[in-house]
Amino acid sequence: MDLGLTALELARIQFAFTVSFHIIFPATSIGLACFLAVLEWRWLRTRNAVYKDLFKYWVKIFAVAFGMGVVSGIVMSYEFGTNWSEFSRIAGGVTGPLLAYEVLSAFFLEAGFLGIMLFGWGRVGERAHFFATFMVAVGTCISMFWILSSNSWMQTPQGYGIENGVIVPKDWLAIVFNPSFPYRFAHMAIAALLVSSLVIAGSSAWQLLRGRRDAMVKTSFSMAMWMLLFAAPAQVLVGDQHGINTLHHQPAKLAAIEGHWETNHNEAMPLYLFGIPNMEQEKTNYAVGVPYLGSLILTHELNGVVPGLKEYKPEDRPNSLVLFWSFRIMVGLGMLMLLLAVLGVFLRKNKAIFEKTWFHKFALVMGPMGYVALLAGWFTTEVGRQPWVVYGVVRTKDALSPVSADQVGLTLILFVLVYAVVFGTGVYYILKLIHKGPEALSQQPEHGTPMRPLSAVEEDIDEGGKP
Repeated sequence: MDLGLTALELARIQFAFTVSFHIIFPATSIGLACFLAVLEWRWLRTRNAVYKDLFKYWVKIFAVAFGMGVVSGIVMSYEFGTNWSEFSRIAGGVTGPLLAYEVLSAFFLEAGFLGIMLFGWGRVGERAHFFATFMVAVGTCISMFWILSSNSWMQTPQGYGIENGVIVPKDWLAIVFNPSFPYRFAHMAIAALLVSSLVIAGSSAWQLLRGRRDAMVKTSFSMAMWMLLFAAPAQVLVGDQHGINTLHHQPAKLAAIEGHWETNHNEAMPLYLFGIPNMEQEKTNYAVGVPYLGSLILTHELNGVVPGLKEYKPEDRPNSLVLFWSFRIMVGLGMLMLLLAVLGVFLRKNKAIFEKTWFHKFALVMGPMGYVALLAGWFTTEVGRQPWVVYGVVRTKDALSPVSADQVGLTLILFVLVYAVVFGTGVYYILKLIHKGPEALSQQPEHGTPMRPLSAVEEDIDEGGKP
């Protein structure tokens, strides 16, 4: 089997494929877990059955996303041993414990309370059930904490030493709270809220376009728009600080993102809105830029100096073409999210937020855009770290297992086929639930049979099906 690619290239493609598929599910479950906690809290405070019915609807989608997130995450852990065993050998002394902490402090917490959250209505007290829901939400955030700490350490390693060619931990506080961690953690947390808010807004907009104007649809749409109004501006502020941190700790990545080749010693750096970076010619073709804006955004000074890519050896440069456009896709979609939130405020003030069809269509189109922005952001982060697996310490090529291109290529093909069937079915199931929309369930029996997360979805979702 000759795919014309090396084992290293295929291994990177395989991991990119599996991690890209994986990240959409934790992002969904993190945001939805927080949303479910808010819904149940509101129900306990107001006794309004709408919040309880919305909880029972969205917990089904959460259960499917959570289950697929767990399965896809396990696959990646095996890849560290199959394709990246040298990485595990060299850096496992740091990354291994961090991932173990995630399992011990977060995954067990989520698993311990998940059954009560999914199947506990009518079986445990109301406050006990809310506590379980809250613990699941906390568990998803703790899980995100450790995963982002591990990944951030790979971006900005601190608190380590090298003995006999192996990385050993020296200062765990410096490792966990490495320089980029606070910004990346906040950035990802807000991204999860944006992803879930857009899914809720998009699904509610779909029901509004179908003519529904009941309290459940209006409430979910309104809550999603309030969260967007909070999260979108917050992401802009956090992203700005993250960019400054990247300039300080990973200047080559930032230069590649901006298509910036020459260090601007004697003039301000423009911000390129459009361009096609050429790695061979060492320039950005067809560049369309705004004078001074690059320096102002990255350094908060009109004539701030930003190192260019030519400051680094060609073998140490990340791929500027990929980073230039993945970053702009992320930022462009972020601006559209902000626009959606602002328009929502204007329409709410004029009491037209539930009546404007054009706005509902805009929200519907933006529904999946949170995932696109999320993936574009992760591509920017991970491609920007190259050619290092641990920035400035271990090169990606040195982290590869002794495997052949044929072996990796075969498993890549198998992964694509299996993921297409298994996760394609799961995504289809979620879309069918979204198409069906929330229903009034307050008068239905509370009891379910506790088996596994996907058992939380009990009804037939086909057209004409009965609960």
